[in-house]
Amino acid sequence: MNPLIRELTPDEFPKRLLEIPDKPKKLFIRGQMPPEDYKWLAVVGSRKYTPYGRQVCEKLIAGLHGQPVVIVSGLALGIDALAHETALDNGLTCVAVPGSGLDPKVIYPASNYQLAERIIDKGGALLSEFEPDFQATTWSFPQRNRIMAGLSDAILVIEAEIKSGTLITSRLATDYNREVMTVPGSIFSSTSEGPHMLIRLGATPITTSKDILDALGLVSDSPLAVEDRYKDISMEEMAIIKLLAIPTSRDELIRKSGMSVSRANSLLSVMEIKGLIKESLGEIRLS
Repeated sequence: MNPLIRELTPDEFPKRLLEIPDKPKKLFIRGQMPPEDYKWLAVVGSRKYTPYGRQVCEKLIAGLHGQPVVIVSGLALGIDALAHETALDNGLTCVAVPGSGLDPKVIYPASNYQLAERIIDKGGALLSEFEPDFQATTWSFPQRNRIMAGLSDAILVIEAEIKSGTLITSRLATDYNREVMTVPGSIFSSTSEGPHMLIRLGATPITTSKDILDALGLVSDSPLAVEDRYKDISMEEMAIIKLLAIPTSRDELIRKSGMSVSRANSLLSVMEIKGLIKESLGEIRLS
């Protein structure tokens, strides 16, 4: 066996995983297990996400920067990989559960091998119940989905068609009494059918990072989190933040900022993508 891979002893299993009725008999790890007292959030979705899905995933996860949150996903193409990449870009730790063993020769998909290495380099881990040299097959993906659901305090679904592995994971999360969250989408998109069905079944609709933090029981505006969240923003962005002590109309905000209309609108668009601000009912406010 690869010396970088080891089998966990039963008392090393993540405590959440021990709560599920069909817990794995074996569990292999590469990397370092993140803190158990963090909130573990599984993020899953379509392999062929839309531009909307990409923007949603990046914005929501970026808004968790500075919070004690671990992002769990399956290393798959699509939303899984995007969730891992965005989390790492924003200083969050990841746990990936591939549908294969953990030996570099069989990591699936092979195109995400560098992403897997980056997860480990940034203090996260790869976990699998399959033997290290096991090659992914059709049945291994739904089987690993229960590991993702079992590891997590909650699951966030970003785009999913009605018949998809993503919805298998959300059903398992419900069976395990995990919080299920999802992002509403366009009524004209087939990738919105899964989220809209989940909302009808009682899933929590998510439109901001604060919604996620509230569902996880985390305080979104603790002094440490606020300081950490704003430490890398520009002076112009901080000026806008200070002007938004109370919600303000776009025109009034631009007037107060002293910037040109084109510069201010460009800056506000970037800040909204970063999850720093949001605009609703004619007013801009802090996210």
